[in-house]
Formats: sequence, structure tokens, C-alpha cells
Amino acid sequence: MDEILYEAQRQGRISFYMTHYGEEAMIGSAAALEFQDVVYGQYREAFMLLYRGFTVDDCMNQCFSNALDGGKGRQMPVHYGSKQHNFQTISSPLGTQIPQAAGAAYALKLNGDKQAVTICYFGEGAASEGDFHAGLNMAATLKCPVIFFCRNNGFAISTPSSEQYKGDGIAPRGIGYGIDTVCVDGNDAFAVYNATKAARAIAVSENKPVLIEAMTYRVGHHSTSDDSTKYRDRKEVEERAKFDNPITRLRRHMELKGWWDQQQEDELRKETRKTVLKSFGAAEKKPKPGLQELFNDVYDEVPPALAVQRDELEQLMKKYPEYYTTDEYASSSLK
Repeated sequence: MDEILYEAQRQGRISFYMTHYGEEAMIGSAAALEFQDVVYGQYREAFMLLYRGFTVDDCMNQCFSNALDGGKGRQMPVHYGSKQHNFQTISSPLGTQIPQAAGAAYALKLNGDKQAVTICYFGEGAASEGDFHAGLNMAATLKCPVIFFCRNNGFAISTPSSEQYKGDGIAPRGIGYGIDTVCVDGNDAFAVYNATKAARAIAVSENKPVLIEAMTYRVGHHSTSDDSTKYRDRKEVEERAKFDNPITRLRRHMELKGWWDQQQEDELRKETRKTVLKSFGAAEKKPKPGLQELFNDVYDEVPPALAVQRDELEQLMKKYPEYYTTDEYASSSLK
């Protein structure tokens, strides 16, 4: 899916995309959680949604911002959200989800829900934001059942870790706040799974936060707005992708155990690509959300000032149809 949507953005068929290359082992954390646990992602957590039943169709509809997009076309691509899957909508500003996750965990505690936690994903770059310190301090002092999950992939867009901070990564900061902390191999799906499972057990049983730092490597560019060859050696990236790729490591382990072979690999890749392309084609053909959605879901009732803007837009569309789309969704009444 990453490959197809990345190429689609390069062709101008969607506006933006971010891949998960090199960080695929994080799906281990999805397997270690319970469905009732509330997720606050950053923007490389599609694995969590897919693990919980969010479909490839759902992903495609969101990335194309079509009429079936659950966000009604209001978000950038890959900024997923799903109330049904306990996955809070992703925001682009770095770190905002960290204090939100702490607050949501505190709410769970106040409501007496002793079988659910929140988990908050972020990168080591986001840990340089003030929200990180506010969120961790709040969670520690109020004893909130939240798992802070830092994906340390070595780069905050183009800034390497060596230029971001002094000290040994993000883990010592958790210890400084009195938070139980563990640093794991983020390219090992089993290590990620075991760390998250243990963290959840602590958060649930002791009503307190846990920090996980997963050391990984971002193989792809930060996003389609970035060219990582400008700030790191291409050969280095290729070597990491070849020798320390989470999928390759897991596959080799499974082959050594006799659980997987080349034929199964080829069949799965072929079938998966077919499924993704079919979903891609269907999502691209669907119409965009109706323009009336510009005025919905902000207020319980549309206030007078906004109603005036809505009516003005409708008049402009009728007066200058050559400048506005006239498909059945956009040309229908805005009221």
C-alpha cells in the first residue's frame, strides 16, 4: 500500500503521503494491546488501524478524500481517525497528542475503567517539543495509565539525533520524570510486542505511565515533501533497508522455524498487491464530498454568520459555474 500510494502522490493523484518503510515492526505493539485501548498516533501508525479491522478501502478513501472518507475530506492523506477503532484523528503539529493521551488516560482512571489504557506514538523529534514534557509530567504526577511510545528513527525530518539532543536517547527523560522506562530494538517485532505487553500490564495494574523507546531506522523519506538524499548517504539507507529491515528479519526467522517459504511469500505479495490496486482504482473514481460538508460538524446549529457565507457560496457557484465543479455532489444545495 505504501509503494502504490507513494507513487500515486508522485503522479499527482493524491496530495501527500508518508510511508512506514523501516518501521514495520511497530505492528508488534498493536498485537499487544486490547481493542478498548485508545490510540493517539502521529502519522506512521496505519498498522494499528489495519490490525484492528480498518480496511484498505478505508485507507484509500481517506487518502483520496472522497465521499466515503470518514473524515469527509477535511484532513491531509494518512491523517487517519476512527471512533469505531478507538483511534483518535491524527494531527500534523508535532507533539500535540502527547498531553492529550495523558488527559484521556486520566479520564479513564476517573471513570473507573480499570481495563483500558491509552497509547501515544511519537518520534524522537516530537520529544523535543514542550508538549512532551508537559504530557509526561502530567501522567507521572497524576498516575495516568498511558503508554508513551517513542519511535526513535534517527531523524526529525532532516535533523539527525546527534544535533537534536545530548545524552542517551529519549529513555533517560522518562526515568527523570519517575516513569518506568524501557528501550528496545524497534526492528524486532517480538521485542516491540513483549515491551508493549509488559507496559500495558503495568499501566493497567498500577495505574501509572510507562515510556517505551523503540530504536529503529526510517528507510523512506520523511514524507513526499522531503528528499532524504540531501542529508544522508544513499548507500547507508540501502544497507539498512537490506540488512536490518524488520520484515526481512521476521521473514528469515519464520523460514528458519519452518513457518514460511518463498512460494508463500510470492503468493502473499501478489495477492496483496492485487487487493491494494483494486481498492486504489475504486477510491480514485469516487466523487468528492459535497461542498455542504464545509459548513457541517463545527456547530450544533449553523450560526447566522456561517449561513450567510454558505448562501453566498451557493450564489457564486450558480453565477460562475465555469469556476466550480458541477458534479452531483458539489452542485446540490448547500443547505
